[in-house]
Amino acid sequence: MARPRGLIEVVCQNPDCDYFQKEEGKDIIKRGLDAKTGHQRYYCYHCRKFFMETKGTPLFNKKLTESEIINICKHFVEKNGIRNIERITGHHRDTIGNLLMDIAEHAKQMNGFLIQNVGLSTIECDEFWTFVKKNKRKLSIQAQTQISLAMHGSLPA
Repeated sequence: MARPRGLIEVVCQNPDCDYFQKEEGKDIIKRGLDAKTGHQRYYCYHCRKFFMETKGTPLFNKKLTESEIINICKHFVEKNGIRNIERITGHHRDTIGNLLMDIAEHAKQMNGFLIQNVGLSTIECDEFWTFVKKNKRKLSIQAQTQISLAMHGSLPA
């Protein structure tokens, strides 16, 4: 007798799938780890596609671990500059700048991550987004929109 499948909280990330981001009726299994990043891979039996656990997040396609990204975010909250963070963490400034752009483009999602995983208050998150806007003057329109949605004045009380 086969053992039952474990609970998987991930939903299908393929927009062509009938079960795209639906909890009900999903049929997803774990299928190994990505060789480069070490993130979990999943397989959807409905659309027969593989996807990563980090797809659609700022962590997608990043070679940094989640703890390194949290560490870099903490340095941003402390108002350290990009070159200063480069010296502290040992990561190149372009890597930190690209991470900052990806975080800005997923600001609304990242706000919850910063509050829950990093342990920031909403006021510290507001300072974080102000700092991001100041340091990255050439933000995309999507990033500017996301940051304005994540700022403290637009958060529900």
